[in-house]
Amino acid sequence: MANLERLMTEKRNTKTMNLDEMSPYEIITIMNKEDQKVLDAVHDALPQIGRAIEWTTESLQKDGRIIYIGAGTSGRLGILDAVECPPTFGVSYDTIVGVIAGGEGAFVKAEEGAEDDPELGKEDLKRIYLSSNDVVIGLAASGRTPYVLGALQYAKEVGCRTVAISCNTNTKISEKADCAIELLTGPEILTGSTRLKAGTAEKMVLNMISTVSMVGIGKAYQNLMVDLRQTNKKLVTRAENIVMEAVGCERDEAKKALREAGGGAKLAITKMLLNCDIETARECLTQADGKVKVAVSKRLTI
Repeated sequence: MANLERLMTEKRNTKTMNLDEMSPYEIITIMNKEDQKVLDAVHDALPQIGRAIEWTTESLQKDGRIIYIGAGTSGRLGILDAVECPPTFGVSYDTIVGVIAGGEGAFVKAEEGAEDDPELGKEDLKRIYLSSNDVVIGLAASGRTPYVLGALQYAKEVGCRTVAISCNTNTKISEKADCAIELLTGPEILTGSTRLKAGTAEKMVLNMISTVSMVGIGKAYQNLMVDLRQTNKKLVTRAENIVMEAVGCERDEAKKALREAGGGAKLAITKMLLNCDIETARECLTQADGKVKVAVSKRLTI
């Protein structure tokens, strides 16, 4: 704690020393300029992000999970990314899991003190039955959160690959992890408020990890989300549109194929591209590990 002021995320931003005297327009103009630094910070970390994605994709292919764990803003961002994946990619809520210090209630009501105990990080991972097939991604803008450090240490003991995402250099969580992603966004316009640039950078990286991992296990055909869940009228129409885009058919044909496929856009697309029955399409997808292009290619060469 004595060294907290040395962290880049805790330093004062010299451009906003008179923040409380600025007009709203002046403040948002500076915020906008500062936010542009997020893109550079993420760009500089792309090699490490790519390595992490290779690991998370391999983990999902082995029926492992992606586990995000953090406290405060970082923990909430992990949960946010995790809960968006089931409707988008048709996976279970156990595939990508967000864990936050203080439990689920801390998502809507801060339990900041919970982050100070490394044993809680360990216990929370035990509670979800952490396996060596999982990848644990520790999130802490400061890079020093004891809760996350405890979680990463336990994950290593279990035999998991570990990733650290922070917004400072040479952080403690970077030392604990197999892959360190350090997003150097610099001082915030409001000193220490890492829900701003730091949080935005973390969110961008989590978007990359989850999206690219899902593409890697066949959850997309071209750039279409073919495993989405049709949980409302908008998504029913989106599924029809996806089938229409993928195969170049009319809406009535897409609706019929979706009915035959039990609502599964991926299965409907595969059936139509192969011009076969549903069971043959299903078998081709199974043999192709759920990847439409591979299924179509294999069928065409039979």
